Amino acid sequence: MSEISAGSRAEDKADGSAYDSPYDVAVIGYGPTGVTAANLLGAAGLKVVVVERDAEVFSRARAISTDEEVLRIWQRVGMAERLKQDMLADRPLDFVDARGRAILSAHPAPRGHGHPPQMFIYQPALEQVLREGVDRYPNVEVLLRHECLRLRQDADGVELTLVGTGDDSVRRLRAQYVIAADGGSSLTRAQLNVGYEGRTYEDRWVVIDTKMIEPWPDHDRLRFRCDPARPAVDCPTPLGHHRWEFPILPGDDEARLTTDDAIHAMVSRYGIGRDQIKILRATVYSHHVRFAARFRVGRVFLAGDAAHAMPPWIGQGMAAGVRDVANLCWKLDAVVRGELPESVLDSYETERKPHVKEITRRAVFVGRIITDRRLAVTRVRDAVLAAVNRIPGVARRLQDSHWIPAAHYADGFRARPRAKATGHQLPQPWVTGPDGSRARLDDVLGGRWLLLHSTRDTPQPVWDRSGVPSLTVLPAGARPAPGAVVDDDEVLLPWLTEHRATTVALRPDAYVYAAAPWGAQLPPPPAGFAPAPHPTATTAP
Repeated sequence: MSEISAGSRAEDKADGSAYDSPYDVAVIGYGPTGVTAANLLGAAGLKVVVVERDAEVFSRARAISTDEEVLRIWQRVGMAERLKQDMLADRPLDFVDARGRAILSAHPAPRGHGHPPQMFIYQPALEQVLREGVDRYPNVEVLLRHECLRLRQDADGVELTLVGTGDDSVRRLRAQYVIAADGGSSLTRAQLNVGYEGRTYEDRWVVIDTKMIEPWPDHDRLRFRCDPARPAVDCPTPLGHHRWEFPILPGDDEARLTTDDAIHAMVSRYGIGRDQIKILRATVYSHHVRFAARFRVGRVFLAGDAAHAMPPWIGQGMAAGVRDVANLCWKLDAVVRGELPESVLDSYETERKPHVKEITRRAVFVGRIITDRRLAVTRVRDAVLAAVNRIPGVARRLQDSHWIPAAHYADGFRARPRAKATGHQLPQPWVTGPDGSRARLDDVLGGRWLLLHSTRDTPQPVWDRSGVPSLTVLPAGARPAPGAVVDDDEVLLPWLTEHRATTVALRPDAYVYAAAPWGAQLPPPPAGFAPAPHPTATTAP
């Protein structure tokens, strides 16, 4: 990604100052959250600028996994299949005791988003592919080696003052809105005087990234090593890499623990020899549980680690940031285009914050199971988990209920009165579209407002007058037809029946805005709703 010179695109104002021509959205930070936002906004056709202080993708692999819902988001911009080429899918996980015996084994259960339920990643490679995705959009400009030192809001937008981190050059630009995805130490959040509330855990951990030279048995299996002497995370990562995480215990020399000799000594307990791995880097970090007091301040929105931080135990830190911008970007697009009033942007925090807090609570819970070092407690833990593991199906149900909460917005941007389906995201099966081709459902929906009917649809004149298109769901085996999708996987019709809905109004992110049973009218569209044709995301082949 090339840099853009500080003097480009400037326009003289009447007062003699110079501003870059205004952007619809400025994105501060170009990690996984920021680069996902750039792809989503670029696909929508908005004029976007990205500000990133570093010159290259950060070389340290921080996140190590993602899930099917996040792949579904990247699918919207045609990147899911390419990204999956560099991932490991369908790998089981074990909680093992001090002797290395599995006391609980599980396999992530699918949630219906149309992709593998858990994928292991190598973050630098993932970010590079997502940046290449941004290159598709001439409406997105990327300013590498620039840092935003000041924000000033007014009634019409936000003025950003940038400094070049390589040459100290200064430039100013304007945007209608700003997404601050500049990490846990967010300078933007500090400028906005938004509190970052929570705690930092006393335990510090050393994270070790390695390149595999000679693979070992079950190297591609995730293990949480529940050893009271020294707990550990033993994690496969793709493209020939492997990750270990160890706590720094009382009496440890932190500096020594990051040396090659100390690292080889720790992994040798698992039968890994010096000739089997090349140590790439070892970094010490602390676990945090923090939430920004507000996710929105006027025209500026905090996302990703700038808005929240969680422990890594269920691999949801990066995923939470991607979900943030997936929720926010279609709303910004709608507001910029005049399709929805600005008040819809208040629903961003309303919808995202409870979900992030619940995921964080679960991450803390899993971390306590793994890291407890009290011998009496760990003996009970090991016995209980081993007993649960012997009961068929219980381990999977336990993981499914305590791992990642299902996507659901109990409040936020939805119709009232609320129906059972309202606030839930529609599952994504394979369907046969009107043209007779098989596709994942979202590729047919096209990231737009849409009415979805079961086989006997009820006219919805209020929505029809707004120009919202409709699709009818036909049962598996039916012939393709105009204005219909065939439910090849037999998922959609049972889901509608379970949620007591014959017609649903879907938001562009496939969440149900409104629902009605057979013969009933949907609640009306939101106030100020004026949908207009606009570009949709490039879909994967």
